[in-house]
Amino acid sequence: MQDNKNISNGVMLNVYPDSIGEKFRDSISMLKMAEFKDVFSLIYVLPTFFNSDLDRGFSIIDYDINKDLVDEKDLQDLNELQIKLKFDIVLNHLSVASPQFKDMLLYGNKSKFKDFFINWNEFWEGNGTENEDGIIIPKPEFLNKLFMRKSGLPILKVRFPDGSEQPYWNTFYQQITYNPITEADLQSIKGLTEAQNQSVVAIVNTAINTNQDFAALNFDDCAPFKSEILQVVEQKRSYLGQMDVNAASPLVWEFYEETLKKLSGYGCSILRLDAFAYLHKQVGESNFFNIPGTWEYLERIKKIAQQNNLMLLPEIHAEYGLHLHDEVANEGYYIYDFFLPGLTIHTIESQTSSALIRWAKEIISKGYKTVNMLGCHDGIPVLDLKGKDVNGVYNKGLLEDAEIESIMTTIMERGGRVKNLYDPSGNKISYYQINATFFSALGEDEQKLLLARVIQMFVPGIPQIWYLDIFAGKNNYEAADNGGSAGHKEINRTALSMIDIEEGLKTEIVKKQLEIIRLRNTSDAFSGDVEINDIADDILDIKWTNGTSIAHLIANLNSKGFSITHTENGITTTKSY
Repeated sequence: MQDNKNISNGVMLNVYPDSIGEKFRDSISMLKMAEFKDVFSLIYVLPTFFNSDLDRGFSIIDYDINKDLVDEKDLQDLNELQIKLKFDIVLNHLSVASPQFKDMLLYGNKSKFKDFFINWNEFWEGNGTENEDGIIIPKPEFLNKLFMRKSGLPILKVRFPDGSEQPYWNTFYQQITYNPITEADLQSIKGLTEAQNQSVVAIVNTAINTNQDFAALNFDDCAPFKSEILQVVEQKRSYLGQMDVNAASPLVWEFYEETLKKLSGYGCSILRLDAFAYLHKQVGESNFFNIPGTWEYLERIKKIAQQNNLMLLPEIHAEYGLHLHDEVANEGYYIYDFFLPGLTIHTIESQTSSALIRWAKEIISKGYKTVNMLGCHDGIPVLDLKGKDVNGVYNKGLLEDAEIESIMTTIMERGGRVKNLYDPSGNKISYYQINATFFSALGEDEQKLLLARVIQMFVPGIPQIWYLDIFAGKNNYEAADNGGSAGHKEINRTALSMIDIEEGLKTEIVKKQLEIIRLRNTSDAFSGDVEINDIADDILDIKWTNGTSIAHLIANLNSKGFSITHTENGITTTKSY
């Protein structure tokens, strides 16, 4: 079992270092405001805290502090506020700009880090057929087990110093950029005149700007040098990408040990294991949570975490019917409650509490330790609510498929954007998440947002709160449209200036949320026992009791109104919202 004694039962704020103002110090300035006194006990700072280059921080270059956004004094200030830190470690991958991958590109097969990442062809050797591009296509019985996060094979072909093209495993994002060449780049080609150099540069750079096929280029009187010219072009290409690490390499585990020690030194208490379920890879098994390999890796990480006084929070998205949340929880880990966002929307929009209550009672009866959320830096999960066929037996989901479709349709009609999952052939197989602010997902209705917030505060688990939701942030369509391939995520990541914060603090929706959150963060009742009373399907009745400290919520799902009765130190107050 994990030792969780160092984690409080308080409320957690979730931000990027530059979500508030311009740098992390502005978030801390907000937390120092009188209005935020006693509101938060924890803060989850997303990984642009470190040096990164893609996916808003989840493509890590290294785990040093990003000095453009964070100062070491910020950590001292948080410590003085008695606010504990939560960070990410992205177990499955590192950026192509990481020192390890750059070393491999520079030295190729002679690099110390050649096996730090996964050469696709070496991994599948003997278990597939090489195609015309020199890529091994796994046998169908292996390929069909792969869980894809994008269309096409999960590979990025990189050029080694010897001119060979090597395919490396790349589950998530990738991009290859061909950079313009100069006459100086062609000096190594013997026999080209100055005029020919100028001509070649013009032809190549025009081709780059217009996305032409280099192999089809006509170099006229320079045709005899075409092979050498194209070598120069290929040598100047650059990469962006999140490269899967090879956890079979001892160097990877040395890296994990160094990283966890470093994060603990920053003051980290909770460590979120991002993408950990993709880490263990084995021929003939799924590349997502294959067993027993994933458990073996998780146990190794846990031992390193314990040496550094870190509590682990494995991040896993999977259908409820697969019951992976059960397996992770049974090993003593905290789990993410990715079910609550969709259940909360369903509860409010359908005026029915049955599904939410069923899940809350499961948390209680099975003793799950959870971290929950409504909005977050990513999307609103919908796949998680589904049922799943396991070994010929269908395990029901928390909602029926029609109910899930209704949630998705409602959010999409209110301006949400969607992210999909794909099969090995590149065909869409499922919605994954819908991207929207939680306020916009609820139709930008302040009473609904307030009801959603109080539901989160009273459902068992450590509540994690996205900064933008506190201020009733709306969908940012301009940011989504301008955000490129991952633009759907930017709909919910609008940065707030300090003026936005000051103005927001004058509004009732912000004041009331902070009042409810402060109660959850400070009342002893929430460290006690919870009782859920089934009065009626359109009523939520949740009561927390710890000795003489009591917090009691009664919510009417039809009117969206609710009351909180709180008893502390012999004094009872009731407030209606």
